[in-house]
Amino acid sequence: MAIKDALIAELKHESSLTKKMLERVPLDQKEWKPHEKSMTIGRLATHIAEIPHWASDIIHIDDFDFAKDYKFKPRTAASTRELLEIFQTYLDKAIEDLSSMSDDDFTKTWTVRNAGQVMSQLPKKAAIRGWTFSHLIHHRGQLSVYLRLLNVAVPGMYGPSADERV
Repeated sequence: MAIKDALIAELKHESSLTKKMLERVPLDQKEWKPHEKSMTIGRLATHIAEIPHWASDIIHIDDFDFAKDYKFKPRTAASTRELLEIFQTYLDKAIEDLSSMSDDDFTKTWTVRNAGQVMSQLPKKAAIRGWTFSHLIHHRGQLSVYLRLLNVAVPGMYGPSADERV
């Protein structure tokens, strides 16, 4: 199996789980946060929806410098519909970009810098797993805690949750 096929299958699987979580975000409480240092639930959910863009950035930018390449402005979706549209847009683009890759492309190095200083260098296949997949799963876990604290039923991800029998 080609690397791209494995990554696309995994991304689609994780995305179906992520959608279940995003659909439950109470955006009428989008400014709520569990701690003063935490993101608001609306910003966290929107951040999760934006994460698939990292796959595309890793594919198209070999040497990424936060000081010059990071163009995202923090935003918060106003509705569940907008939240899911943001997610689907970035997901579709990530799948399209992954589809264009050869196995050799995934072995190329992705460098991350901040104002020129090297922060990380990884093969693109490892960078996509970390910056897209692990990043998505990490923040989805945070979001599940936010939902629990707001008494919103938490969907099961890899099995049942206390609220949902899979």
